[in-house]
Amino acid sequence: MFVKSKDQVVVISGKDKGVKGKVITAAPKTGKVIVEGVAMVTKHQKSRAQGQPGGIIKKEAFIDASNVMVICPKCDKAIRVAHKAVEVTGKDGKTTVKNVRICKKCGEQLD
Repeated sequence: MFVKSKDQVVVISGKDKGVKGKVITAAPKTGKVIVEGVAMVTKHQKSRAQGQPGGIIKKEAFIDASNVMVICPKCDKAIRVAHKAVEVTGKDGKTTVKNVRICKKCGEQLD
């Protein structure tokens, strides 16, 4: 999946189109994400403990990952994400290949 937790994203379709926010949770198996302040739903919660109050609470719901685009931290635009294999040298001197996400517009590394 091209979106990870703590990425800045912009919603490109749906009732919250154009809203920017940070990804709270990403679920790669279902292809859905939770973005802060987007897709707010009301939940009627029953009081579970004696000190915990019940009532109506608002919380974010999952939206499909195809409805968001990542915002590049360098060029500050909504971008498509590319993947590239990069060789990384460790502390012990061994080189390993690591797949990283890069911006398709400016080439900046996102990971």
